[in-house]
Amino acid sequence: MSEAPARHLNLAGASNFRDLGGYPARNGSIVRWRQIFRSNHLGHLTDDDIAVVRELGVRSAFDFRGAEERQAALCLMKDVTVHSLPVEPTVVAALRAISASGTQLSTDHAVEVMRDSYRSYVQQNTPRFRALFAHLLEDRAPLVIHCTAGKDRTGFACALILHTLGVSDDVIAEDYLLTNRYYRRDPNNGSELPDDVKNVLGTVQASFLGAAFEAIDADYGDLETYLRDGLGLGHAERTSLESRYLQN
Repeated sequence: MSEAPARHLNLAGASNFRDLGGYPARNGSIVRWRQIFRSNHLGHLTDDDIAVVRELGVRSAFDFRGAEERQAALCLMKDVTVHSLPVEPTVVAALRAISASGTQLSTDHAVEVMRDSYRSYVQQNTPRFRALFAHLLEDRAPLVIHCTAGKDRTGFACALILHTLGVSDDVIAEDYLLTNRYYRRDPNNGSELPDDVKNVLGTVQASFLGAAFEAIDADYGDLETYLRDGLGLGHAERTSLESRYLQN
């Protein structure tokens, strides 16, 4: 049996660059390797990094960053088509507002603001994730999905993809939490915030992703209805995604 490809690619100018392939999926199949990658932003890639990503055949990037984030660190790969699906960041601004009210920030504030952010992915930004799946149904792979850190907006998007392909909840949670091993935090993000608060912002927790799925249940009844009505994934679309991104 041939050895599975490396899931994490250790790039100098990007962290958390990982392959979604290899996970057990529906009917004994597995997610195809080297088709869907996830990462933090691609604005600091070195020449060697670009050579690695080019060797992977990546030709499309799906960028969930907001307008200012994107302008601050544009993709350095001119041969990659970037599709902007902006989900504006809210976490640091929300914490600054709490602090400005005279409240001393705590890790509890950070956790709840993070959870609110994930709820907003469903309540306010479902059209962005619907657009991602419309692109996935076209022939754009190999591709990379990213935001600034590649952990929250990207993490939710990748969890949806894996759910759609029939990957188990436990494996999806495991993939989501790999960010805590591979993400290198940007020390300048919200630099005036307390260190313990920044530590929360630089990680992922099961309760963050859980908040998004709680919002799905509250607004749509269940995940299957969200996939159909929120993301436009009927039987034909699901079958097409499986044929494209699963292998036996």
